[in-house]
Parts: sequence; C-alpha cells; structure tokens
Amino acid sequence: MPVANVNDQSINYSDSGGDGAAIIFSHGFLMDNSMFDSQVEALGNEYRCVVWDERGFGETPVDGPFSYWDSANDAVALLDHLGIENAVFAGMSQGGFLSLRAALSHPDRVAGIVMIDSESGAFNEEQIEGYGAMFSQWQVAGPLGELGETVAGMIIGDPDISKQWIAKWEAGDRSKLQEPVQTLLFRDDITDRMGEINCPVLIIHGEEDQAIPMEAAEDLMNRLSDCRGLVRVPGAAHAPNMTHPQIVNDAISAFLSEI
Repeated sequence: MPVANVNDQSINYSDSGGDGAAIIFSHGFLMDNSMFDSQVEALGNEYRCVVWDERGFGETPVDGPFSYWDSANDAVALLDHLGIENAVFAGMSQGGFLSLRAALSHPDRVAGIVMIDSESGAFNEEQIEGYGAMFSQWQVAGPLGELGETVAGMIIGDPDISKQWIAKWEAGDRSKLQEPVQTLLFRDDITDRMGEINCPVLIIHGEEDQAIPMEAAEDLMNRLSDCRGLVRVPGAAHAPNMTHPQIVNDAISAFLSEI
C-alpha cells in the first residue's frame, strides 16, 4: 500500500481513485484500514474511497504522544496529499472521535460524517481504570486466551471474524500500543461543542454494543443540528460494518445520495 509522508508521519493508506465524491474511512482502536473492506467493495465503483491506518495501528508508526485532534489533522493532511478538497468522514469508534474533531477544526473539509458506534464523550474514572488495566495486561502478555476473546467479543461479536483479528493482534507489535492507549483513555470530552457541527451526520450503531451504549448515540443525535438519522443494527456489537455490512452499506449509500 502507498505511504503519505505528512505531519511528520508516514501514513499507510489505500485510495480507490475515480471521479466520485470522496469518503475517508477511519478505523477503530486495535483495528486497521482493512476493517472497511466490505464498504470499499460496495461503494468503490461509485465513490472515491480512502482508507488509512491511524497512528500506532496497521502499518502506520507512532513516535510520541498525540491526541485525536492530531489524528483529525492527519486525515485532512492525507486529503491534501491526495488532492481532495473535501470528503465525507466515516469513522468507527475512535475513527468517529477524530471525524468529529475534523468537523470542528476543518469544517470546510468535511462534507458530512458517518458515525459508526462512536460518541462525543470521554471515559469516566472507572472506565479509565478498567480499560487501563486491561490494556496494560495486553501490552505485557498480548491477546492470549480469555483476554483476546473478551476484547474480540466486545468489538466484533462474530466468532469467525474474531478469530482472524485475534491472530492479527497476536502477530502485531504490542509496543506500538502505549501512546494510542493513552490517547484513548484520556481523550477530551467535546459533547458541549456538538452544536457547532453544521454538516449532515448519519449515525449507525449496533444494538448489542457494550463498549459504547446506544444511549450515547441517541444523545449525539439530539445534539447535532443536521442529523439525518440513527440506524440501529439488530444483533450487532461495536463493529457492525464488519458483521452486518449490508445494513451498514445500504445506510451509507442512502446518506451519500441524499447529501
């Protein structure tokens, strides 16, 4: 895959090309750009689909502390690199965190947002302690046994798809997680700024999501000035775009044709 040298980063990405409107897909924590393979396959003939690895994941390195504001800047810099004036930002979980921040810091570059099982809020102290302990164990021992199965169950839910990702996690470099974990745990709460986002937003959320409950999606919907709907995905956990791609792809396609 090609690499964009932007923001003192070497960002791994893929670009379907074409003359259609652009969509930039941003993955969730512990994932990489391949989690959107089904979306690129479904939408790539009509739209220009860009997928990328965020700092510390996939083939993109991380060399120091960063915030999701920095990640938003990375995404915009990647658009600059590709000569794309503006794009719809589609983000799953932490990909949604950076997409909201891109809309706040670069509103002219964000034509719309698709939020997939994400939110505007931050962790409370209990969550910081719980997730912090879990990822500390992960960095020491890796996703072995019950830990890997628990995390995969929370994110993915589907046992067959989970096996593929657990194998990828086991083969990965755990040392790259230190900075991304801090970014996730101590992200800022931007809920009070949701009224500043004026672009159209579509929210897609798994009904069985244990990481970010449906209530967070409902709260976000009520705070946005131009929310085009909340698509609830029955039986889906935290990554419905992988486990229920048809529902997600149809919803994204309808949203894109509308805006």
